[in-house]
Amino acid sequence: MPGYFLQLVRPFMVFIPEVQQPEKKVLFKDKLMWTAVTLFIYLVCCQIPLYGIRSHDSSDPFYWMRVILASNRGTLMELGISPIVTSGMVMQLLAGTKVIDVDQNDKTERALFNGAQKLFGMIITLAQGTAYVMSGMYGDVYTDLGLFNTFLIIVQIFIAGIIVLLLDELLQKGYGLDSGISLFIATNICENIIWKAFSPTTINQGRGTEFEGAVIAFFHLMIVRSDKFRALKEALYRPNLPNLSNLMATGLIFVIVLYFQGFKVDVPIKNSKVKGAVGSYPIRLFYTSNIPIILQTALVSQVYFLSQLLFRRFPENILVNLLGQWQEVAGYGGQAQSIPVGGLTYYISPPHEVLADPLKTFVYILFVLTTCALFSRTWPEVSGTSASSIVKQLKQDNLSGVGARDEVFEARLSKYITTAATFGGFCIGGLSIFADFIGAIGSGTGILLAVTTIYKYFETFQKEQLDMGGLFSRS
Repeated sequence: MPGYFLQLVRPFMVFIPEVQQPEKKVLFKDKLMWTAVTLFIYLVCCQIPLYGIRSHDSSDPFYWMRVILASNRGTLMELGISPIVTSGMVMQLLAGTKVIDVDQNDKTERALFNGAQKLFGMIITLAQGTAYVMSGMYGDVYTDLGLFNTFLIIVQIFIAGIIVLLLDELLQKGYGLDSGISLFIATNICENIIWKAFSPTTINQGRGTEFEGAVIAFFHLMIVRSDKFRALKEALYRPNLPNLSNLMATGLIFVIVLYFQGFKVDVPIKNSKVKGAVGSYPIRLFYTSNIPIILQTALVSQVYFLSQLLFRRFPENILVNLLGQWQEVAGYGGQAQSIPVGGLTYYISPPHEVLADPLKTFVYILFVLTTCALFSRTWPEVSGTSASSIVKQLKQDNLSGVGARDEVFEARLSKYITTAATFGGFCIGGLSIFADFIGAIGSGTGILLAVTTIYKYFETFQKEQLDMGGLFSRS
């Protein structure tokens, strides 16, 4: 029943917090200011600990995903962007499969759809926060926390989730640059890379005292070791800590992604009111940017979380074991972590050694490539960047295709967009896998998200500078 689901959301719209559309065009310097304020609020929330927690000893269900989900354990940003991305992923799937029929060009339906996505994100935040605390991540509910502290922690996580939703909406509605999701992810990943490269923290793993940061460790080893060749080899390949090979792999992925960003097809367009005015509409290979890998990460994180939650409660259940089997180990920096050792979660997690388990490697590659391609293919219809939406927008600007009727031009655009979105998502997944295999810092997914986000900000900066004069006008 088309539109029925969205009509159910209408009564709740008055209770859903919303950022109003700007009444006039926001100046570029104001966008920079709002973006900086948003980032500052996020970073502050990452440092404010949750009041009432009693223990950090249990393994972290989001250990592998924290950098990508822009979350920080034990703080207000416990869940990070996970609820937003998960709600977006679910709504995308519902709209892509026509379970929800929405016309993104209709303001009313678009508002209802965005409201439904926000409401679903709030529900996920509450449910995930409740499950997280009740599972004993911060101590036993009855013996350690008590009902009041349990309730208080859940409320803090829920309010922080709403703050993240509003910060993301603030940027997306034109007050800032791009989106909060991309900003938070890029910040978290870049911080992680810089820390892994230059961390002055010392660690002893049986080889003597050594620095955590790969660059500082290199200079330290070259100074204190008499055998310089052996010192260089250790700095390049030292196990279980960031090394120069990881750093070079990260740089290589940056270069490759930037190279792929230049791949595009220019579709010629003309101005119907200005004779001879011809331009082009670019369709890039990465048409959906980093959206497919974000959604794929959200999907995997939710499967991980659900699997660990069930495995803690029902470790002997056959169905639970089919979903995933987990083993707690001492993680990086002494942090306890759970690693998948069986079931579905084992096969969709990145392999540490490519040839150690060929079946796992094959399933992982197939899973990442397929999900990224599918998410990328369906995203244009949901986000309002499909061929039909673009043609309508161009007509409003008195633009149309060169030498073709609107129907033919739309069909041509649809062909290009579908190909670019599908193949681009496939390439994004492939680059993520390649980065994981060569040992890039912060995981392949993280590097891709950081590079595509930074490049998008660079393009936005250039566009805003040309359209609005920017901060530095050209003489």
